[in-house]
Amino acid sequence: MKHQISLSREKRGLGHPEAAALIKDAVRTALAAEGVSEPCLIGVVLTDDEGIRRVNREFRGVDRATDVLSFPFSEQLPGAFDAAACERDPESGRALLGDMMISLERCAAQGEEFGHGFEREIRYLTVHSVLHLLGYDHVDEGKMKKQMREREKEIMGDKDE
Repeated sequence: MKHQISLSREKRGLGHPEAAALIKDAVRTALAAEGVSEPCLIGVVLTDDEGIRRVNREFRGVDRATDVLSFPFSEQLPGAFDAAACERDPESGRALLGDMMISLERCAAQGEEFGHGFEREIRYLTVHSVLHLLGYDHVDEGKMKKQMREREKEIMGDKDE
């Protein structure tokens, strides 16, 4: 059984038809790099700045758009995935890892701003979010952020500029 990445678009006409394939590839790459062989289920919602701002305000109390939001379904230790800590999807038996929401609008703008384009940015945001689902965080400027940034760079590897 393979990982299942369930993608949905919050609104019609968001563009970027290649986003789904790029996200699925980045999720699988990140899970493999983290040694997650247990079949997992991850939900991905693609939206725009307005949609992600609404969710950011509702769930985090931050009234501004962001690039990606992550909603882990279990507590994990970075680098030590514990399938037993996950609830299971009743239909497939897959481990419920969590959900992510990506603003395609913000992703495109950041890809242009940073000069590496949409494809690299969507891969990076996806890897970043998967790491959050696996317990990584960057709440401070210390050890945790450094650990997360190092893993992002390693996972992006040859997909990086």
